[in-house]
Amino acid sequence: MNTPLNEIVLRPRFKIELPRANTSVLTAFEDRKTESQEFIVSCIDDHVFIKFPKAQQHFWSPQLHLEINEVDENNCIVRGLFGPSPTVWTMFMFFHFVVAALFIVFGIWAYTNWSLKSPYQIQVIALVILTLIWFALYFAGRVSKFSNQKEMNALHRFMHRILEA
Repeated sequence: MNTPLNEIVLRPRFKIELPRANTSVLTAFEDRKTESQEFIVSCIDDHVFIKFPKAQQHFWSPQLHLEINEVDENNCIVRGLFGPSPTVWTMFMFFHFVVAALFIVFGIWAYTNWSLKSPYQIQVIALVILTLIWFALYFAGRVSKFSNQKEMNALHRFMHRILEA
């Protein structure tokens, strides 16, 4: 259970092996569902979602998704993933996909015009702009990571309190 808090990166993943049955771990999270007012805990099958209450959430608010898998009767593995809400993450990835697809289209168009000895400056300008947009998306993700570090650490500590109880 020794996961250093300072190793949290953009959508970090971690794995913890516990000498407990997965049902006891799931029950511990299920019990905290009603007790905790600082976090919302949702349990579905072997998955646990820990997030902040709506009043404390903002666009990039992180959440912690845990998957608790049984190894044998007395051992389990907790796999965790930090990230924004699935809706925000899907939108963020969609923007990356659109930029990549447009980059390919404008690249092909520029190459075709170059091959045909036609003007291709507009396509090259579009490629430069798309590259700048991609960098902006990348840095937006990095800034989000740094601005949410305290919240991610709070989710991590909350998870460890439940696992150690």
